[in-house]
Amino acid sequence: MRTRTAFLAMTSAVALCFTIPAVASAAEGEFSYRYYDEDEEIQIGVLVDPPSGECIEIPEIADWDVDAFRPRNDTDSTAVVFLDDDCASDSYFSLRPNGGRGSDRLLLRSVIFS
Repeated sequence: MRTRTAFLAMTSAVALCFTIPAVASAAEGEFSYRYYDEDEEIQIGVLVDPPSGECIEIPEIADWDVDAFRPRNDTDSTAVVFLDDDCASDSYFSLRPNGGRGSDRLLLRSVIFS
């Protein structure tokens, strides 16, 4: 009985060693931008700790034919902003980590973090 218990404990320990939890990578910090709401008033949108390596469509304007503008990257990763919804256009701009920003003329609809 002791041999069986010891064997079970050892096999469980080995299995635990080979089980590696998936760690989601995220840009830590905030990415903010401006956009016009349906009343044509300027609003501020924020992405907090966004995932890295994943295209993010700006949620507040996803269903509208408008663009966000004046992005500010206060995350610890480089942010690349795009003028289309799926981070695939040739129109893009990189914002450095920890304070990179664009003007009112820098329009965006999606962003990806390194």
